Formats: sequence, C-alpha cells, structure tokens
Amino acid sequence: MDLIPAPRHLTRDGDGSYVFDDSTWITAGEGTRDTARWLRATLGAATGLDLPPRDPAAAPGPQGGDGGIRLLVDPALEPEGHRLSVTDAGVTIAGGDAAGVFWGAQTLRQLLGPEAFRRAPLPRERAWTVPHVTVHDAPRFRWRGMMLDVARHFMPKGGVLRHLDLMAAHKLNVFHFHLTDDQGWRVEIKSHPRLTRDGSWRSRTKLGHRASPLWDERPHGGFYTQDDIREIVAYATARHIAVVPEIDLPGHSQAAIAAYPELGNSDVVDTSSLPVWDTWGINPNVLAPTDNTLRFYEEVLTEVLDLFPVTPAPASRFVHIGGDECPKDQWRKSQVAQERIAELGLGDEDGLQSWIIRHFDSWLSARGRRLIGWDEILEGGLAPGAAVSSWRGYGAGVTAARAGHDVVMCPEQQVYLDHRQAAGDDEPVPIGYVRTLEDVYRFEPVPPRLTEAEARHVLGTQANVWTEVMETEQRVDYQTYPRLTAFSEVAWSTLPEPAARDYAGFERRMAAHYRRLDALGVDYRPPGGPLPWQRRPGVIGRPKEGLPPNV
Repeated sequence: MDLIPAPRHLTRDGDGSYVFDDSTWITAGEGTRDTARWLRATLGAATGLDLPPRDPAAAPGPQGGDGGIRLLVDPALEPEGHRLSVTDAGVTIAGGDAAGVFWGAQTLRQLLGPEAFRRAPLPRERAWTVPHVTVHDAPRFRWRGMMLDVARHFMPKGGVLRHLDLMAAHKLNVFHFHLTDDQGWRVEIKSHPRLTRDGSWRSRTKLGHRASPLWDERPHGGFYTQDDIREIVAYATARHIAVVPEIDLPGHSQAAIAAYPELGNSDVVDTSSLPVWDTWGINPNVLAPTDNTLRFYEEVLTEVLDLFPVTPAPASRFVHIGGDECPKDQWRKSQVAQERIAELGLGDEDGLQSWIIRHFDSWLSARGRRLIGWDEILEGGLAPGAAVSSWRGYGAGVTAARAGHDVVMCPEQQVYLDHRQAAGDDEPVPIGYVRTLEDVYRFEPVPPRLTEAEARHVLGTQANVWTEVMETEQRVDYQTYPRLTAFSEVAWSTLPEPAARDYAGFERRMAAHYRRLDALGVDYRPPGGPLPWQRRPGVIGRPKEGLPPNV
C-alpha cells in the first residue's frame, strides 16, 4: 500500500485480497494491448504465471468478473488518469486513455509487492495477492521528465532501455535525450557520416571537475545507429514515454566542428585542428552563422524527425535545440558574423543567436513540430512558437510564461541531479549545491508569483542528469536515485505547499520503495550515505556553498 507517487484517492475495501494464480487471465479492451503485453512480460516473469489473454467478449465468471485482470479505456476519465479496482472477482484497470491504463498497471505492480519487480520468481513458495482497494488517480503535470546526458559519457543502448523502464516505474513520461555536445556526437546521421566517424570519440577524458589534474587516458565514445534510435523510441512509446531529442546549436558544438571544420568560425580560429573536446565547461568554439551551417543542420534535423516521429504522447512533437551557453567572442571577432549582423539588421550578437533560433523554430513549425530550448534562447527575443526549459532558476520561466510561451521548469538549484546529495567529504565527486532527498521532495515547479492564466503555460517539470562526472551506469544510478523517486511524486501527485508536505510519510513509504529499487538492481544512494565502493576519494569536484535564490 506504500504507493509512490502518491495517488489522489485510495480506499481499502475491507480485509480481503485477490489471489493471482494459474487461472488468472488478462482481458485487454481496445487500445490496451500494449499494456497487456507489458503486464504479461513483467508480472509473468516475476511470478512465473502465464497470465494468458482472454477475449473481452467472453462471458463473465460466476462472481460477475472474469477472474483476472481486465483492462479498458474509459473516456470519462482524465487523460493519463486511471481507476483501479480490486475485488474477489479480479482486478479492473480503467484509464482515460491508453497511457492511463498503463499507469494503472504500474500501480498494480506496486500493490503486488517488491518481488513483482524482479525478472524471475524466487524459489520460495509465496501467494501473489493484491488487497481489495479502489484507487482513483491522475497526474498533476503532462510533462514529467528526465533528461539523460549521453554526450559527456556515452551509455550503451541497453542502459538507456533500462532507464526507460525505471522512468515508467515512476510514472515519468518524457525522456529528454541529450545526444550531442562538445564531448561527443551520439546519433548516426547518414547524410553526414563524419559526425559519428570522427565526432563520437575523444582521445581522453578529464576525471572530475575541469580543475582536476587527473585524466582517463583511454579513448571514450560510442553512438547509436539509426536502428538503435528507432528501437529506443519504440520501447519508450510502448511505455507511453515521449522521447525528446536534443541536437545542440549554436554552442556546445565542438564535436560537430571537429568532424566538419567548415561549421566553425574558421576566419577566427583554425577549426581544422579542433578535436572532440576532452574536458568540461563552457566552450568558446561555436557554430558559424552561415547559410552552410543552416543547411547542414536542416539536413541533420530532417533525419532526426524521421527517427523521432510524433507519437500519441503530446511531448513527442518537441525537438530540443539547446541554445545555452553560447559565448559570443568568436562572433565579435568574425567578419563573417559581423557582416551577417549588419545584413539582417540584428543589432548585436544576441540578435544573431536569436536569428538562428528563430530560423529553426520556423523550420520545425513548418513540419508540424515544436522547438524547445534552454532559457538562453530568451536572449535577443524568443522565437514565436518556442518553449523554454528554465534551468537557471525560475526567472526565465516566469518571463516566458508571462509572454505566453510554454515552459518546463527544471531549475538547477533544485533538480540538477549531478549536484551533491550531502555536505560530507564522502560524496563522490561533489558538484554544485547540496540537494538532499527532502530538498527535491519540497521542490515546487510552479512559482507562486504566476497568475492562474500564466501558470497554465507551465507544461510540467524535469530532472536533469548531466554526466560529466558519471562515467559508469552505477554512478548515474547513485546520483539519480532515490532523488528521482521524490521528483516523480512532485511531478505526478497533487501535493500541498512545500513546507506542508509530509516528508516523514514519504520516508516511510520509501522504506518499501528501496526494496523495489533493490529488486530492479538500482545502485542508489542509501539513506545513511554512500557505501565504500560508491565513493571516489581523490577525484576533485566543485562544491558550491549555500543556495542562491531562484531568480
């Protein structure tokens, strides 16, 4: 009964339970077969039960039910909402749409206990029971996201699929896939093969913060083939998760310039000698504002749109173009850039960046898609159809919402999961501000200074996992969990004001959820601090003191 995220309404209907056994069926109504397939694969593996299909038109059992799990879509319910009912006659999961049915199935899995999260049944005998309950639930936000940076440290496809499963278990529905950066290009583009041939590998990697003297001298890299991407998208779609790709421009682009030097400001720097970057920070090498650059990225994005099609998940229409941390020094020195500013009457270099963003906003809009970028895209004027990922606090998100633009709130002070989890020296590679599990649980995505109308532009919220100091999947697990669990409740549940939230109750429910994470094989940070093998002694981070206001 310790459900996470917390449902809107849950009632215990007496002391009885429904028992899953060899006679338990799954009846899948129209639009629910993907969920039935998922239930059969996951619960079937954990319990050892076949859970065979049964025709929805079959006659009811002697107690009025079908003696198993019944899945159906009920349009009277909210989008992504669901109603789960457990009686002696079986389990009924009704969803406002196919996604709602799937989230109801995730609730059922939690009700079966932590062992339902294993991939094979344990040898001991046990009864698989679900208490008689009624659950009515629906999400607060339609954008409940996690961003995974695979550019700084590449994660093979199997690891990405695993994180999609973990997202689904927490009812998160947007996977922001950070595919390109200075340190690597991770998606195959057939019209420009050098992006992965030359741009996906770097010769070595800085260990820890960029001030660290330590290096990993091994080459690092990798990329996803187009079929890998199609598989990832299909896997996510079956779990009602939208995949939003990020192709960075005009900054964070040295890997692309290393592969195609003509993309850089070659009248200012010798771009032919630029490698894929091997360290961290803000890189001065940015794209040249030329027609060649625009055509190049149009060709890239044409293939990206094919790889990431629009699905029933609303966020699948978005394409993230970065737009952050773009130093203007090379443009100030570049005759080509200055001539473009004068030719278009842009005023200055901020106007030049805005012109590039507006170009791709129009280009994507003409193809039925929407542009989203980090909040620097506000500088120089925001493109008409663009949405904003507000990462430097709340301020840019407030500005965008008041101007009528949609916003995803992801302030670094609250939900950057690369930031350290405690102040002690034991934290591995301490980065940024201390953000504890309780801090994340008390995060509020909608600033109170927004009016009700303005707040409707807050599509939702997102936690960001940047991987500069996360070179293994275990490190990603440690930084992400259990804080992403707290975040999932913030994104899904209707909670009171931050100070009034029942963190003690959440901790009590986490006692059961840690056992689910154990069953899923997640190398999370334990409540008492890192285990000996989770520490990274001697690897320098960049801790920050205090916590700045969310401007």
